[in-house]
Parts: sequence; C-alpha cells; structure tokens
Amino acid sequence: MKREIYDEDHEAFRSSVREFLERSVIPNVEQHAVDKAIPREFWLEAGKQGFLGLEIPEEYGGAGAEDYRFNAVMAEELSKVNAALGSCWGIHADITAPYIVAMGTEEQKQRWLPGVASGEILLAIGMTEPSGGSDLAALKTSAVKDGDDWVINGSKTFITNGYSADLVITAVRTDPEKGARGISLFAIPADAPGFSRGRKLDKVGQDESDTAELFFEDVRLSEDHVLGELGGGFIAMMQKLPQERLGCAISNVAHAKQILAETIQYTKDRKAFGAPIGTFQHNKFLLAELVTSIEVTESYIDTCVIAHDKGELTPVDAAKAKWWSSQVQNDVLDHCVQLHGGYGFMNEYRVARAWRDARVSKIWAGSNEIMKELIGRDLGL
Repeated sequence: MKREIYDEDHEAFRSSVREFLERSVIPNVEQHAVDKAIPREFWLEAGKQGFLGLEIPEEYGGAGAEDYRFNAVMAEELSKVNAALGSCWGIHADITAPYIVAMGTEEQKQRWLPGVASGEILLAIGMTEPSGGSDLAALKTSAVKDGDDWVINGSKTFITNGYSADLVITAVRTDPEKGARGISLFAIPADAPGFSRGRKLDKVGQDESDTAELFFEDVRLSEDHVLGELGGGFIAMMQKLPQERLGCAISNVAHAKQILAETIQYTKDRKAFGAPIGTFQHNKFLLAELVTSIEVTESYIDTCVIAHDKGELTPVDAAKAKWWSSQVQNDVLDHCVQLHGGYGFMNEYRVARAWRDARVSKIWAGSNEIMKELIGRDLGL
C-alpha cells in the first residue's frame, strides 16, 4: 500500500539524504566498524547539509523544521545503511538536542546549539547507570552545592556517542530526600576537569557506534550548566522519552524492511535442488508473513508519527510502538538469517550484522518488559 504520511517536501528531503549517504557515508561504513566509531567528518558534513538541526530553531543555526516527519525520514534512511548510524544520529539530533531547545536559557542556547547543528559539538545523554538499568528514578550520580558551584560525582554506562561526545546532558541527583523530584539535568562538557571516559564497550553488535562508560570525579560546574529547573530532570526525561521511543520504532522498521528486501532478492538468486529457494512453499509463505508483518507495523508507526507531529502521541502508544517494532524487527531478521543458510552466520554478510545490531532494540530506551508494564498499568492492572 502507498504510504500517505509524506508529501513532496519530505520525499525531496529523502532524496537529499540518500545522495549524502551514497556520496559521503556508504563508501566508509566498513572503516567505521573497524574503528568502532563514526568519524567527526560524518558529523561535520551532516551539519553542512542541515541534517543535525531539524529540532533546532533557525536563529541558532538549525533548520527549524517543526515537522517530525523530517526526523522520521532521516531515521529511516540512516537505518537502511545500518542500525548504528540511526542510533548515533538519533541520540545527537533527535533525542538530546531537544532538551537544550526546550529547557535551555537563551545564553545556553546561543552557547551550544549552533555547534550542535554544525556537528562541531557532538551530544550524548547520560541516563543509565551501572546499577540502575531502566530504573531512572534510582540513579546515584550526585551533584552537591559548594558555594556558587556544583560538584558532581558518579558514573554512567552504555552511553551512545559517549567516547566522542563534546557535551553530555546528564541526569544527576541534586536532592537525595525527594526521590524522583530530586533529579536534575546538567550539561557537562567533556573537557571539564574530573570528567573521564572508560573504554569503548565491546558490544555484540553495532560496532560502528562508540558506546562508553563515563565517570565524574569532583566535576565542578557553575550554575549556568544546570539545564532547566532544579528537580525537574525526571519529569523532563519522562516527557521526552516518547519521542526517543518513537525514533527507535521508526529505525527498527526501516532497518528490518531493508534487510528483508535484500533477503527476498537473495531467495530469488540462490538456487537449491534446481530452483530458487524462494519458490519453495515454506519459504514463499514465510516471506509473505514477514512482508505483511513489516507493512502492518509500519502503518502503526506512521500513525504514531502523525500523532506526535500533532502533539498527541501518548507515552503508552509510544511504548506500544517501541516494544512491538523491536520484537518484529528481531523476528524478521532471525528468519532472514535462516533463509541465508550458512552465509547468514558470516559477518561479511549484511544480514548477519543486522541481526546482531537489532538485538539491543529490545533492551534500550526502556526494555520491552518495561514497555509492557507501562501498557499494563494503563489498562488499570
């Protein structure tokens, strides 16, 4: 079925993104995996093309698109190349930048947003802690007032863009007596004394993204590094998580859809017992099921994008989109590996890497179990 979500402007933007990827990114993706990082050249070139400032107003160097469908197009096209590109761009431009736009003072916006839009300031967001996982309200990283400054101690882990980020929007506890209402957000520069990074984490998949541990040892920051109101961090994160989860869902479907299309072509080209393997009834029926699953899921995600663009996407509907799309993606890619046979287990084949890359989508941005808990609570259970 024809998708009705996008108009001519969105498709023109898609063409620009594809041209950028074909020219500047796809020839280098193998090196990204070897280096376990996406180079600064990617960010600077993406910034020149206006791909990093979709959420940033024009007065701060951004595109000021004010239409989330452009974010969706960008996420789809990046995820067709590989899952890591979509996740790294998403953390920078779709997830973290909006915190500064929504919560920053005028001085903070002028200080950081132009560099965020240009790719000169790479963003990461520090939520997850070694002992906390999905329980954001239980975080232990603390900020204590000392004169006019704040002194931060603690650590974060599983931080996408963590090894190369210039600025980390970090959730810390500023009042241990207030529970979730004692959590605030700080914008922590990577060159702040006491800030350090651990090793690049050795992940099962998404080799291209630099995921790191972050450490804060007596990091002293002035008041102008507090983002938003003191004690408002947890509420802000809850308000922003639906967009993060929707972005994950968009990427999940686009990633799986691309690999499924390549797998269908493989089943037409690959022969066994004198016939293309896709003509075998089992495989034919399986592919029919997978295509239907992707397209039905894509339709729901499109509806969520439209709702979000209108400011109507609920946290519960975002949770449905996140868990369902990640489950569908993993199911589809597992079958794609099987259809490739032994070649599907070889890292030189895209399907193998896509299969590995997808597994984390059932864990990050709130595990699928947490998503189901949110949905269950909404049912009054």
